[in-house]
Amino acid sequence: MHRRTLGWAFRAGALALTLAALPTAAAMAATAPVVTTGGTSNLAQQTVTLAGTVDPNGADTKVLFQYGTTNRYGSGTAEQTVSGDGRRSITVDVSGLAPATTYHYRFIATNAKGLDNGADRTFKTKAQPLGVTLNATPNPLAPGATTTLAGQLTGTGNGGRQIVLQTNPFPYTQGFKPYGNKLITDAAGNFTFPGVPIAVNTQVRVALPDKPSVVSPIVVVSVAVRISTHLGAHTVTRGHQLTFSGTVKPAVDGTPIAIQKLNSKKHWVTIAGTAARHSSSGQSTYSKHVKISRGGKYRVYAGVANGMYVPSTGSTVTIHTK
Repeated sequence: MHRRTLGWAFRAGALALTLAALPTAAAMAATAPVVTTGGTSNLAQQTVTLAGTVDPNGADTKVLFQYGTTNRYGSGTAEQTVSGDGRRSITVDVSGLAPATTYHYRFIATNAKGLDNGADRTFKTKAQPLGVTLNATPNPLAPGATTTLAGQLTGTGNGGRQIVLQTNPFPYTQGFKPYGNKLITDAAGNFTFPGVPIAVNTQVRVALPDKPSVVSPIVVVSVAVRISTHLGAHTVTRGHQLTFSGTVKPAVDGTPIAIQKLNSKKHWVTIAGTAARHSSSGQSTYSKHVKISRGGKYRVYAGVANGMYVPSTGSTVTIHTK
């Protein structure tokens, strides 16, 4: 080969090796990301949407939001990967926040060339509206017994609030009236009204005196009549009659009385019936002769339907046949 040609080929090869050893234009251009912490949207009691922008500057870049109740954060959203050049807008929904609480947050990004933190910003979640629950234990009651009414005031500012008990007894026409003294909820919003006497079926609720619109659902506390059961004997010849008798308190004259037997399928079946008769202002009585074809478990049921009380059953008794 001619000496000039050889020299040119040598110089061209050397140039190619030099170019191959140089970084590509894209690699030379890649730099650390640039981020900006944006604002918030969809702010609620426990959720918010965070926004930010990032310029990956030509490299694969991981981004996330850090958030917490101080500027040391403590929580973060899931990482996302963005790439390319130019600003990208990122939004992330965050849940599980506490109501009426101030949070700090910032947007951060990192790639092979470095890391950038957005500015620290804050938002405050919305307050949770007040609500109140109520339960009665026991319910229904025996005549003359008492119940405990307890519940919880929930929402922002639920601790140390006044609660008043209100009652509306059957026939529910007087409207709700305050009962007893006001109570103060504890730090968690809990309250208890112990030993409340209920004479007849009664609607109860609790309310906040300073916020009359905040009331609990209505709970009906019922009073179940008390039935005594007396038998002429507990053992009877099969096919003979046995007398069921007793009292019903309070007085519920005319109330249907059913004599029931537990069958093989564990269902109570009515085998005889009568009605409660007047005895005094405080009680009614009943008496019924029942033919006993086989032994087993029996009871008396009073089907009260006057609205003042609820139906009830007496004690279960065992009868043997011979």
